Amino acid sequence: MCGIVAYVGQKQAYPIIINGLRRLEYRGYDSAGVALLNGDLNIYKKKGKVADLEEHLQDKELKSTIGIGHTRWATHGEPNDINAHPHFSASGRLAIIHNGIIENYNSLRKDLINKGHEFLSETDSEVLIHFIEDIQEHNNCSLEEAVRLALTKVVGAYAIVVMSKDDPNMLIAARKGSPLVIGIGKDEFYLASDATPIVEYTNEVVYINDYEIAIIKDNELKIKDTQDVPMTPYIQTLDMELEAIEKGGYEHFMLKEIFEQPRSISDCMRGRLNASTGHLMLGGIREYANKLVNADRIIMIACGTSWHSALVAEYVFEEFCRIPVEVEYASEFRYRNPVINEGDVVIAISQSGETADTLAAMELAKSKGAIIFGVCNVVGSSIARNSHEGAYTHAGPEIGVASTKAFTAQLTVLTMMALRVAHRKGSITERKYRELLVEFEQIPAKVEKCLELNEDIIKISELFKDATNFLYLGRGYNFPVALEGALKLKEISYIHAEGYPAAEMKHGPIALIDEEMPVVFIATRDSSYDKIVSNIQEVKARKGKVIAIVTEGDALIPKMAEFVIEVPSTNEALMPLVSVIPLQLLSYHIAVMRGCNVDQPRNLAKSVTVE
Repeated sequence: MCGIVAYVGQKQAYPIIINGLRRLEYRGYDSAGVALLNGDLNIYKKKGKVADLEEHLQDKELKSTIGIGHTRWATHGEPNDINAHPHFSASGRLAIIHNGIIENYNSLRKDLINKGHEFLSETDSEVLIHFIEDIQEHNNCSLEEAVRLALTKVVGAYAIVVMSKDDPNMLIAARKGSPLVIGIGKDEFYLASDATPIVEYTNEVVYINDYEIAIIKDNELKIKDTQDVPMTPYIQTLDMELEAIEKGGYEHFMLKEIFEQPRSISDCMRGRLNASTGHLMLGGIREYANKLVNADRIIMIACGTSWHSALVAEYVFEEFCRIPVEVEYASEFRYRNPVINEGDVVIAISQSGETADTLAAMELAKSKGAIIFGVCNVVGSSIARNSHEGAYTHAGPEIGVASTKAFTAQLTVLTMMALRVAHRKGSITERKYRELLVEFEQIPAKVEKCLELNEDIIKISELFKDATNFLYLGRGYNFPVALEGALKLKEISYIHAEGYPAAEMKHGPIALIDEEMPVVFIATRDSSYDKIVSNIQEVKARKGKVIAIVTEGDALIPKMAEFVIEVPSTNEALMPLVSVIPLQLLSYHIAVMRGCNVDQPRNLAKSVTVE
C-alpha cells in the first residue's frame, strides 16, 4: 500500500526518488520521506503530500548518488513526521524503508528495549532496522547477513530497502508478500514498489520473489534466498509506455481511465476473439483447460471491485457453463476452514496482482490441491507467478485508486473464459456461441457510445452532489453493477451509498426512501425487466427520486423516472460492461463537484498489500 523508491548509480538520486514518489502517489499515503547519503546519512520526512516534503527540502543539501524514498500509509502509529519513513537504526548508521506489517514487532521491541534500545516512533519498521543492527553488532557479521538472519525471525509481510552509512555504493532489498521490482540501467539500479517510477529510465526489470534478498553493490546485482542460496536474476522487459502513466490532458487519471475503456476492452480481446471465424482462445489457460471444463465447481476469490466483477462472472459461468460458482471475499476465505477438494478450480482476481488477502487465499487453496487460475493486470505480479495458469487483462496501468477500467477488463476476460469453457463443454449451442461472440465484439463501440452521455451525466450530478445517501438497485446481471456503482460513489465522493438486489428493497431498505433519497435503478431491458419496473413504482409511491439506466428506446420507464440515461442494447450477459459506464461517470462528476481528491481518496490505497 505504501510506496518504495530507491536509486544507486552515477546520477543524482534525489530528483529520481522524488519523481518516483510522485508516480506512486496513486497508491495512497499520508506522509513521505527520503534518505540520502553523502558522507553523512541524512533523513528528511514530512506528514502530508510529496509536495509538502519537497517544500521542506528546499534549503537542504541533497547531492547524493544513492538514496531511498517512501510514501507511508499508516498502520502502526498515526500519520506524523516521526512515524514517516525512512527510519534510522539505533546508531544512525542504517536507514530503512518498509512496506507491510511485522506482526511480532511488539515482542522484538520489548527485547530490544531490554537491551537499551530507544525508539522514536510507534512503527514496526523502526523496530526492524534496530533488530537488523542489533544482529549485525552481536554477530559481528556483514549487513547482508544481518538482514538475512533478521528476516528469518520476523513474522509478517515486508518489502524493505536498507542503506548503510558505511557502504555508500550498496543497497539491500528483500520481500515477502509485498511487491518489489528492480530496474536495471547502465551501472545503475532503480528499486520501486511497481514499475511506474522506473519506466522512464529503463525497460529491463527483475521482479523479486518472496523470501528473496537482493544485494546491489559496486554496480552488480546478486539475489539470494533467506537460506543464503544464490538465485539467478530473471530479467524481463517492461511492456509499459511512459504516456500510459501520464494524464494525457485529462483533469484526473480516473476520468482518463473511464474514457480509455473502449480501447482497454479491445486490448483484452485482441488476438483472443474473432467473431467472424468463431475463434476464441486464451493462451494462458491451455495446459489446465480441461480442469476448468470438467470442474465440479469454481471458487472465485477477490476483494473490492474485483469481487464485483466475480459476482457478474458467477452469473455468466453458471448460465453458459452449467458449473456451480462460489464467489468469496478473499479476506474471509483465508481465515475460515473452507471446504476445498483436490481438483477444485479457484479463480483469483486482482488488478494489481499483489492484493495480500487474495494471495493468501490462493495459497491456502493451492495447499489443499486446488487448481489456481489468476486474472490480473500487472505482468510479473505475485498472483501471476503463483497461479498454475491464468490470463492478463492487458488494460494498461490504472493509476486512479477507484478502479474503473479494471472492472470492465476483468469482466471481459472472465466472460471470454466462460464462453470458451461453455463451447468446449458443449453446454451452449453453436448458434448461441456465435451470437454472443458477435455481440461481444461490439462492446467497445457501445461503451464509446455510453461515454457520449458525459454532458448529460454532468447535469444530473449537479442536482445530486449534495445528497447524503444514495441507493443503487439492480436485478440479475445488473445486481453486481448496483454494488459497483455504490462503491464508486462512496469511495470517491464520501456519500453514503448502498447497492441491493432490487427485490430485497422491501426487506429493509425501503424504510429509507423519502423525497430526499436518490435511487439509481439499473433497469435495462432483460429477463427481469417487468419486475424492476414494479420496483420503480414502489419507490415512486414513496416519493423517492429515480435515476434510471435504461436500454435505448425504452418507452415505459422514462414516463416514471425523473432522470433517464439510455445505454445501447446488448445481450443481458454482456450488459454490465455497458451499464456500469454511466455509474462511473456519475460518481466521478459528483466527487469533483464536492471538491474531493478523485484520484487519491482519503484513507484508501490502490494496491492493498497489507491486511
